[in-house]
Amino acid sequence: MPELRAQSGPGEHPVRRPAVVAGASAGIGADIARVLGAQGYPIALGARRVDRCEAIAAEIRAAGGEAFAYHLDIGDTASVDTFAKEVADQYGETEIVVANAGTMRPGALASTDPADFASSLNVNVVGVQRLVHAFLPGMLARRRGDFVLISSDVVERPRPLVGTYVASKWGAEGLARTLQLETEGTGVRVSIVQPGPTASEIATGWDMDDAMEVVRYGKRFGSLRHFGFLQPAAIARTVAHVVGAPRGTHVAVSYVAPEAPLSEGNT
Repeated sequence: MPELRAQSGPGEHPVRRPAVVAGASAGIGADIARVLGAQGYPIALGARRVDRCEAIAAEIRAAGGEAFAYHLDIGDTASVDTFAKEVADQYGETEIVVANAGTMRPGALASTDPADFASSLNVNVVGVQRLVHAFLPGMLARRRGDFVLISSDVVERPRPLVGTYVASKWGAEGLARTLQLETEGTGVRVSIVQPGPTASEIATGWDMDDAMEVVRYGKRFGSLRHFGFLQPAAIARTVAHVVGAPRGTHVAVSYVAPEAPLSEGNT
């Protein structure tokens, strides 16, 4: 399959490219695992809900792919280090890391408990750096690999009442953009994918009143101009395009927006 040869130069043998998907138990992460698995990448699925990762891995294997599931809490350094060792024991060298795990809680910044704010940044920002620390040294040593951050369009279009999430995604993108400079010329590609509004489980458990208030403010400030939503598979296909780009090509930043629903009178 051409994706497996994306990091091979002219005349080189195809490279086996094991891929890690952090936050693979549902939504965008689950579909990234499915799409990459279907394209022939060996997949390591990681999340706290490892039972759900196991089910997705079984689905990938049943379709002829190669996949295994492991417990992963990117908010905990020991968990990330254990996960990295387990993946190395199973697959050897990791070629692709997709940092998708994250959390989003509603609330005005002035009323957000600083401990809750710090907890979210520990997952959404420090968690990304934990993955970088665990996997990038090997990529740099081999002069080959892809690290993909699943960010959000809130970096470009902040939304009220999810300020903790906005701040964390700005921080994660700042980390990734700096890493792009630090890895330039090393053979390691660091890429950012910014999904627009997506039908995922990230807001599961929100109080309905909080959710409606976020929607109301989003419409007021133009961040929710319509009610079109992306499906997670659209982001997964974007990630497959990013990591499947041929050697010598770097898809640095990809913004994926939902198409507006057709309205009466449009042609």
